[in-house]
Amino acid sequence: MILAGAATALLFSTGGGAATAAPSFNCAKASGQVEQLICNDAGLAALDRRLASTYAKAMQRWPAEEARRQQTLQIGWIRGRNDCWKADNQRACVQEAYQTRLVELQIQGGLVMAPTAVGYSCSGQQHQPVTAAFYNNTDPPSAVITVGNDQVIAMQAPSGSGARYTAANVEFWEHQGTARIQWFGTTLKCRPRT
Repeated sequence: MILAGAATALLFSTGGGAATAAPSFNCAKASGQVEQLICNDAGLAALDRRLASTYAKAMQRWPAEEARRQQTLQIGWIRGRNDCWKADNQRACVQEAYQTRLVELQIQGGLVMAPTAVGYSCSGQQHQPVTAAFYNNTDPPSAVITVGNDQVIAMQAPSGSGARYTAANVEFWEHQGTARIQWFGTTLKCRPRT
């Protein structure tokens, strides 16, 4: 469990004799399919160590009340990550959970500079503000997309042209000055406000 700091990574054998860096938690005490998957997957173990380190840095920056709130959120996040055992593609689910939480911690912990948000005028959204803040300095690059009072962190995704960011039920694709936003079943066609 990742709660209050980065543990020293241990080495374990992957059965083929090669040693792989372990996650931040003790694999001997791993419970459930997801924790076992992380222990047996070098890429996920590396994400776990990065998350533990980023979490520890963010915790140092927050005042006590926010740190307590973030501890509760982290426990909830671990439960959510462990629910990836239900997913069709468990590894992809776990990887996305780690990447999203890493970006949240980097942004909320003040570990990256906040960019100026871009405002958009969108068809059908005259009364709800639409903005996107592009965090090219997070790892992975991300965007905080806001429609009205709802906000989503989306990760940069491959695109043939333009900039594309995706999250569950959300896709933001900007190409040649026009943005198309798929927002929980609604399609918005937007242009940056001048």
